[in-house]
Amino acid sequence: MSVVTDSPNSNLGGPLRIVLANPRGFCAGVTRAIEIVERALERFGAPVYVRHEIVHNKHVVDQLKAKGAVFVDELSEIPAGAMTIFSAHGVARSVEEEARARNLPTIDATCPLVTKVHFQGRHYAKAGRTLILIGHPGHAEVIGTIGQIDAPIHLVSTPEDVHALPIAGDVPVAYVTQTTLSVDDTRNVIAALQERFTDVAGPEVNDICYATQNRQTAVRELASVSDLLLVVGARNSSNSMRLREIGAEMGVESHLIDDGSAIDPQWLNDVHTVGITAGASAPDELIDSVIAALRRLRPVTVSELEGVKETIQFRLPAALRHPAAPTASAAE
Repeated sequence: MSVVTDSPNSNLGGPLRIVLANPRGFCAGVTRAIEIVERALERFGAPVYVRHEIVHNKHVVDQLKAKGAVFVDELSEIPAGAMTIFSAHGVARSVEEEARARNLPTIDATCPLVTKVHFQGRHYAKAGRTLILIGHPGHAEVIGTIGQIDAPIHLVSTPEDVHALPIAGDVPVAYVTQTTLSVDDTRNVIAALQERFTDVAGPEVNDICYATQNRQTAVRELASVSDLLLVVGARNSSNSMRLREIGAEMGVESHLIDDGSAIDPQWLNDVHTVGITAGASAPDELIDSVIAALRRLRPVTVSELEGVKETIQFRLPAALRHPAAPTASAAE
């Protein structure tokens, strides 16, 4: 489907073709996490406290702040008895234990796919395998995953990290991955593991985050038809950063922007087609702001790649699914 819009304010050239990636923007885990905060505000009233950004997007966080959510770095900042929500990235068991010790009622907004990684890691560790986590040091999800598994974990990001592991080659190992990495991101690291060790176990390909993989596949298709690629997302969003990197790797000028106000008109020189996509934590309204900003500069046509239609939905925590007002002990 294509929508044509003419602008009377063209001042930098002829008509501009805008192509949107599909899928783009919110994934099911992000949608669920935001809905958890909104429903908690409705159910319990403001304020509710959220440990860390619920998702990595300032616009989303600011909207929830305006509704009464309070974002904190540590549980020690939360008053006694206040409703507390853990972010979509997951938390270490030590954080859960601290919340219990303080009798804080909690709701866990951890993405179900992240929780699945926690289960997989425990399963492999219980089976006696040495566990390897493929991920980025310091990322909130990685910190949470390491803290959820009661076994030593070796963190690797590159094939070079694999070769440097202090583990004998005949030791049975298993790997799990940060969910904001894709099959493409991890392929070389997994190959290095299989080359380095004789007995390697890992999740099925379909267990790696579908949303990250879908968005990366879509951005490759988008970059192949674009002169300029704009990725809407935050700089602390791992999956958004990766989308921009993929565009650059394909030889297309690529920029990661928060919204339409970040567009530099000079980027449009000699550009006929602009590809737009968004990280999994960027809302549609920010994509709309980018299109509106381009429309103010050039006449535009907007079309959308066919792509993959995502239909996955995750259930809300039990405390928010039912109409009865929960007590602190009913919260998950």
